[in-house]
Amino acid sequence: MQDAGIRIPGQAGRPTPALEPALAEAGPYGRLPRLGPDNRSSIRAYGRPFDRQDQRPRVGLVVGGLGMNAAVTEEAIRRLPGAVALAFSPYAPRPDLLLDQARTRGMELLVALPLEPTGYPLNNPGDRALLTGLSPSENGDRLLWVLSRFTGYVGAIGALGPMRGERYAMLTEGLTSLQAALHARGLLYVDPRPGAVRAPDRAWGRGVDLVVDEPATRSEIERKLASLEALARERGSALGYAGEASPVLVERIAAWANGVETRGVVLAPLTALIRRPEQDPPRGR
Repeated sequence: MQDAGIRIPGQAGRPTPALEPALAEAGPYGRLPRLGPDNRSSIRAYGRPFDRQDQRPRVGLVVGGLGMNAAVTEEAIRRLPGAVALAFSPYAPRPDLLLDQARTRGMELLVALPLEPTGYPLNNPGDRALLTGLSPSENGDRLLWVLSRFTGYVGAIGALGPMRGERYAMLTEGLTSLQAALHARGLLYVDPRPGAVRAPDRAWGRGVDLVVDEPATRSEIERKLASLEALARERGSALGYAGEASPVLVERIAAWANGVETRGVVLAPLTALIRRPEQDPPRGR
């Protein structure tokens, strides 16, 4: 059953919305997203406007690794197209000014979830990571901490920079509970694992089709962007993810985006690519 508060957002020409106090509530670590009056969601409130009558193949991009380095983040916000979604680290020390800059450009924001990756503990997603060795209640508490780091985002991605939470995602029950918790708070979920068996089935969201910056070389990034276009033409839409906003990545995306519409493809915001849950998640927070 479709949740009226999780409708895919936006009409073209709608101004960038301000933060809505009704979409947040007090939590143990700070303000937490919540469904507002009439089940209004953060997806709907903070999604970037997009003409949904546009029939061209849609390409979406999420760029992560933001918030820890202010100079790198400011450059990404300044140079990347406004339709690119930005994933901010929950460990970012003072993200408010950077977040305001991104919102001013109408960019959709995600919180990066520190999920246990392949190679843990050598690959360490930090002291608030959701881990396979923790109890469901401990991971639930850590999720509340992550979600309270800032406000005004449309959802979460299961990646912290280049770490994509593969080991945590193998816990079917844990991943299901995570998606249900996000859905109950009016948030979408992006699965960052290309080729994952299932797209998000308990939350509005989308799986990533390609990682565009592994390796982060000019030629490889250009090749992956071209592959995204081809996938979009084949399937109607495609979503790419980049784990780090390196100078070469930002420069290549900006150059690619300048000519993408001449090739019959449109760069679309993430919320124009998401899909409804395959199953109706449990209600409540």
